[in-house]
Amino acid sequence: MKINVTRSSMPSFEEYCEEIKDLWESHWLTNMGAKHKQLEANLKEYLNTQNVILYTNGHLALENIITAMNFPKGSGVITTPFTFVSTTHAIVRNGLVPVFCDINDKDYTIDASKIESLITEKTVAIVPVHVYGNMCDVEKIEEIATKHGLKVIYDAAHAFGVKYKGISSANFGDASMFSFHATKVFNTIEGGAVTFKDEKLARLLNDMKNFGIRGPESVAYIGGNAKMSEFQAAMGICNLRHIDEEIQKRKNATQKYRALLGGIKGIKLTCEQEDVISNYAYFPVVFDGYKYTRDEIFDMLRENDIVARKYFYPLTNEIECYKDFPSANVKDTPVAKYIADRVLTLPLYADLSSSDIERICKIILS
Repeated sequence: MKINVTRSSMPSFEEYCEEIKDLWESHWLTNMGAKHKQLEANLKEYLNTQNVILYTNGHLALENIITAMNFPKGSGVITTPFTFVSTTHAIVRNGLVPVFCDINDKDYTIDASKIESLITEKTVAIVPVHVYGNMCDVEKIEEIATKHGLKVIYDAAHAFGVKYKGISSANFGDASMFSFHATKVFNTIEGGAVTFKDEKLARLLNDMKNFGIRGPESVAYIGGNAKMSEFQAAMGICNLRHIDEEIQKRKNATQKYRALLGGIKGIKLTCEQEDVISNYAYFPVVFDGYKYTRDEIFDMLRENDIVARKYFYPLTNEIECYKDFPSANVKDTPVAKYIADRVLTLPLYADLSSSDIERICKIILS
């Protein structure tokens, strides 16, 4: 059977049907109904955070929280090129200029030691990205931001349920964006959320995602439409009941991979971060001096109906829509370039069997 790089976690058919049954009674399918409100409350409790706003997807969640900060157009935002293109798009679509910082070669998050050298009088914010379930150096980033008066907005699409020193990833920086896309550890089919510290942002964020409507005859803000539907919220309510079990299954699969691929010359696995409880979102492998290149491994797996992913490749500072940006010089991010050219994320999801992992590793090691 074909093995995809990921497979969406879902509740039983019966559990989801039971959850959505009352929608046929209320006919309330969107516009922040009972399911929406329940999921927001459940997420506040699970993430142990005060402020959560739901969105129809993670990209609009990130774009809106950046907009809500009201940065002057043309301001600089320090971020990483080792990310999904959505991160950079959200910055640029707000009229801001991405300034690309290199990553470290241990966990592939932004290299906090290089951030300060990129700060200028135009810099207003840092948008770091938690990667593969690994956390950024949140303490160093906070220190830099405080020193220079910068906002910190985390792209936490890969970090749902992750904790550092017992603190939820939802509680670092000024705000964090989570993606609830079908491929993520926790999904609402499509969806996303923003967590944030300043409670005054709540009204603005709700205005932004619902046309600025505050009442039947009141439109106070020129907003858009980014609401999560009741069916999405219902899927989230169900999936949240099983999230800890799903993460444990991912951990078991990760440990199996590490047992089979660890210590092999030319195969580099990411370090397990100290004081971090991961969600095991992805399993990245860097082929560096191995008998086969990353691309050869990718092709060998594909020929055997196994779908891996070159994630993240190419870097956002070398794709065509950004290549002409003054700050998009890939030579300035050599570590990110090196990793992007060699990394492959292997299939990983809660229901991935040990026999499938053995099959994947056998092809890689044969």
